Parts: sequence; C-alpha cells; structure tokens
Amino acid sequence: MMPATFRWTDARVRRALGLPGGDPASAGDPARAYEGISTDTRSLRPGDVFVALRGDRFDGHDFIARAVQSGCGAVVADHDPGECAVPVYRVPDTLKALGSLALQRRLQSSAPVVGITGSSGKTTVKDLTLGALAATHRAHGTEANLNNRVGTPLTILAMPETANALVLELGTNEPGEIAELARIARPTIGVVTTVSETHIERLGDIGGVLDEKLDLLRPIAAGGKAAAGGKAAPAAAIVGDEPAELPPAARKVHPAVSVAGWSRAADPDLRPEAPRRRPDGTWAFTWQGHPVALRIPGAHNVHNALLALAVARRLGVPPASAAAGVSSVGPGAMRGEVRRAGGLTLLVDCYNANAAGVAAAVTTLEGMAAEGRRVAVLGSMLELGSRSRAIHREALARALRAGIDRYVLTGAFARAAEEIARAGPPAIDGPGPAAENPGSTARDPAPLDDDRVHLVPDIDELADRLPGLVGPRDTILLKASRGVRLERAIPVLESLGGGEGDA
Repeated sequence: MMPATFRWTDARVRRALGLPGGDPASAGDPARAYEGISTDTRSLRPGDVFVALRGDRFDGHDFIARAVQSGCGAVVADHDPGECAVPVYRVPDTLKALGSLALQRRLQSSAPVVGITGSSGKTTVKDLTLGALAATHRAHGTEANLNNRVGTPLTILAMPETANALVLELGTNEPGEIAELARIARPTIGVVTTVSETHIERLGDIGGVLDEKLDLLRPIAAGGKAAAGGKAAPAAAIVGDEPAELPPAARKVHPAVSVAGWSRAADPDLRPEAPRRRPDGTWAFTWQGHPVALRIPGAHNVHNALLALAVARRLGVPPASAAAGVSSVGPGAMRGEVRRAGGLTLLVDCYNANAAGVAAAVTTLEGMAAEGRRVAVLGSMLELGSRSRAIHREALARALRAGIDRYVLTGAFARAAEEIARAGPPAIDGPGPAAENPGSTARDPAPLDDDRVHLVPDIDELADRLPGLVGPRDTILLKASRGVRLERAIPVLESLGGGEGDA
C-alpha cells in the first residue's frame, strides 16, 4: 500500500506552529494548501511556505518581497512585514518554527528514523548506512553537511512520500543542540560513533562532549519500541567502542546498547572477522559469514562500517545485502578520498579534524603502499578553546611515533612542533598510530629531525613551499579542519604529479 500523501494546509501549518485555527477538520482544505517549506528564495517553488530565518550574516525577512514575487504561498515571520500579498504566520522565533514544521512532518511518517552523531565519522557512517539499507529500503538521508538546526529540519521536510527510512546526521557545537535535534527528529535508532575533544570551545571538556552526544539516546524508548507516526517502530541504541568510556556511559542512558568496533568491548557479532588491510589502505573483512570489501581507506572505517551494519541488522536487512551495500560506498569529498596525479597519490582527508581523526588519518597513511615517501601535511584543528595548544602538542607527539617519512606542519601544528622542540614531547598514554600497522617503522618520541619535520607556520605560504618538500612518487596526506581550507594545496600537488587527480 502506498503511503498517504502528506499535504501542507493552512490548518496543518497553524497546528505545527501552535497558532489559532489549526482545526484538524480543515487539514484537507484545498482552498489553502501549500507545496512545501522553503528557507531560500533561490530554490523556492511556487506555492511554498517561506520561512524567514535570521543568521549571523543575513536576515530572511529582507527577502520576503522576493519570496512573494517568486510565488510563495505564505510567509513565516517573527514580525509584521507590512503589506503582503500572501498570508503571514507570526511566530516568536522562526528557527524554532522551522523545527516545529519538521516535527509535524516527522510525526506523519511511520518510517524508522536513524539518528547519527559523534565526534568523528558521522557523515561516513550515514553514507555507509544508506548503502547498507539500499537493497531493501527507500531511504532518505542528510545531504552534504545539513546536520544542524537548519539542515536537519530541511532534510526531514524534504523526505519523499515513498521513503520508508530516514537517516539523519546530527551535529553540534554547543550544549543542548543534540537534544533539540532529537526532539525534532524523534529517532527510533540512535548511533553515537565516537567521542573526543571536539567543539570544546563551547562544550567545555570531553565530559561535556560525551553528555551532549548521549542526548541522542535519551528519548529512545528502552523497551525496544519507539513511537513514530502513531505506530511502533524498531528502537535501538548503538555506539562505537572508542573511547572506552563510551559504552558504559551509554548503558547508563539506555539499558540495551549494542557496541560495534575492533575491541573486546564490542559485541562479538559486531566485530570484524578475518580483517586484512589491502595495499591501497582499504580493508576487507567478514561479517556474519559474508565478505565486506570497503572502498574507503582506514582501519577506523571498519569501525564505521560495523556501526552501519548494526543499523541494517536492526532494520531487518539480510546480512549479505548489508555487506554488499557498505562495500559499494566510496569516500565523500575530502573525507578520505584517494586521488592520483601522475606518480603522486593524495589522501585527501581535510573536511574536518580532531585529535582522534588526525591519529586515524596518520595510521591510514602509514599503512598505504608507497613507491616514494609517505608525507603527512597537517593543518590546524579548530574550535578547541583553551585546550587547543595542549591538544595540538599531544596529537603531534602521537603522530610522530608513526612510520611517516616526512611531516609538513602548518598553523597550530607548526607552533606545537616549536614547543616540542623547546620542551620535549608531552607525556601521552597508550600506543601511537602505528599500533594498528604491524611491521611499521614506528619510533619513540624524539627530538624533531630537521629532515623529517618541516614547518610552514603560515598556511598561505604552503603552496610555495610544497614543491620543494614532496617528490614525484610520494603518497601525501592532507589533514586539517575545514576552516583551514587545506584543499587549496591540491592543485599545486596535482600540477607536480602531472595533471588532475582521479578520485
């Protein structure tokens, strides 16, 4: 049976926004019906309700006239815009109104909703989950980086009528954001990938990050079912096994947590069987008796794939189909992409960065077959607040243990290297990245080697310096936070390799 068509009417909009006149009896009134919800006049369709959002650099109220000229059917605004040819729904806060509209749409669907958050791997797990579900579900998921209080509602509002699963990536950089997104999305399956010191400028410390991420699991019913559109949908809490504090903390929130990953803390049926790294840095393993051959490099992506497989299993996907599905997923743009330009190999992983992600990327580089040197180009990790200097020093000290031939350090990593050169490496616990790469040339922390470590403090000088620091057969990692725009180095490297790279 096809799902009932969802239609925006005047009554439904009013009911969502808590305004008078939201009488269910008029929900199908064709005299006042709308096509959908829009926040952007550039993509607005005739008949859409235009929600005038306020941002740091714009005010959607300034575009109401343009929205009306483009044929919008109504406007949601936080003040009277004056003479207007279409109905205006007045609300105190248009951002909250957008979330309320998305919640109204969410509650009309009985599709299971997968919410995915974590300090690292959210987008990759989301993509792998969509792949794992592809054979049996018409899943709708987050596009690009639409994972905040604007993007998540827009993703829900864009859900096709035919979708029978919704996969949402949920991000945060301040306390309470995950709780608000979970309130709107009403996830039936919650996934926390990992927790580390990210966005601590606002979240305070790793304890604050952990508490924020676990807000995703709090609304999920503990009894195995969760309300969705008036029906029962399978409910589950799934977390990764890193750090060690994550699984026990998750169990305090939800008593029945599945744990996926490499370690003994993971459930036996959510660990990789017979894992093996291939020369290009990707991994193959067996799960539930079925082969998985990942196209995304890095041991950490085995962990991410297992989280996606756990979701697929919960939603009844046959193991063979789920395994084939995750095996079909390639890396997202600048998220572990391998590009080749002539003899050069580029590992482009500069969409985002935190200490755990830097360690994983360096480990991946170390494990890749290389004709020339392995070169790690590391740029600043952002939004770390007062802990930034210490975290960069610790992350660099760990990275320097790996069997990497050359490091090119810019921004905060260059400053961290200077501090290590003066005072020595900080004390760090546990093995370095090379622990996952048997036979590596890993070394203990030592005074910085002038031929191994090269500092380019100013990111704007990197393009000029790189040609003298890499060779024609090198394998080169680019890793930094998105705001650093380290991808500016790609054209320079591709020109050295003799042409544009192939993903």
